[in-house]
Amino acid sequence: MTRRKSRSRLLRAWTPANLNEWIAALFVVFIATALLVQAIRALIGAIFGHWYIAAGLGFGLAIAIAATLWWQVAAARRRSARLRHLRLTLHELDTISPQAFEFAVRDLMLRDGMNARHVGRRGDKAADVVALDDRGHRIVVQCKHTTTGSKVGAGVVYQVNGTAGPAHGADVAVIVTNGSFTRGARENAAEFRIHLIGRQDLARWAADGESLQRLLRLTTPLRRRRHLRNPALTRHRGPSLREADSQEVSEHE
Repeated sequence: MTRRKSRSRLLRAWTPANLNEWIAALFVVFIATALLVQAIRALIGAIFGHWYIAAGLGFGLAIAIAATLWWQVAAARRRSARLRHLRLTLHELDTISPQAFEFAVRDLMLRDGMNARHVGRRGDKAADVVALDDRGHRIVVQCKHTTTGSKVGAGVVYQVNGTAGPAHGADVAVIVTNGSFTRGARENAAEFRIHLIGRQDLARWAADGESLQRLLRLTTPLRRRRHLRNPALTRHRGPSLREADSQEVSEHE
């Protein structure tokens, strides 16, 4: 209560009480602004009027940018070294929460030397982890965790195909699940060049330690022909989302 009274007293003390005080306050603000503008102009003139000052500032900026980039690369290497021996069994992955599954996928990508970050949240546009590997691939991953052994359907593949490239700039799109995929999901993923990692491949990656690059055969530098298909060019070749959902229902009957 005492602090609130002190703050209110300070506010009243610094607030103009009448028209004359308001005019004086505005005049002070105008003078201060003019002086600040003059000081900035003088500083700019001094910098560009003396080439060695501009060169020194440019060199310092370049050093700062290079140091920042080096720190980021070094931090990624430290994370990769710390997670080098990370192994996760299918039982461990089955018993964690969906969000923890997303972080586990991120850690596995860090283990494999990628610069990975978790982006999954509400409105994530079908992306939970985004990573960049040393061959120039921008990899966007959608994670689907299940505790019932259910299958990921074609609708998820359509969502990833529609957002991975346009919304996230993906060169490679991946869907990871500790379950499995329906036939429709596998067929559409093959058409859209979306990689699927089901339970068997997840065991090779998480438990056996096989790298994601080797698992997805990303062993060569990025080539344009390997980019995701443009959904606008392939939409007419597959069924609609409603048709895909009906196909999934018929598969389980």
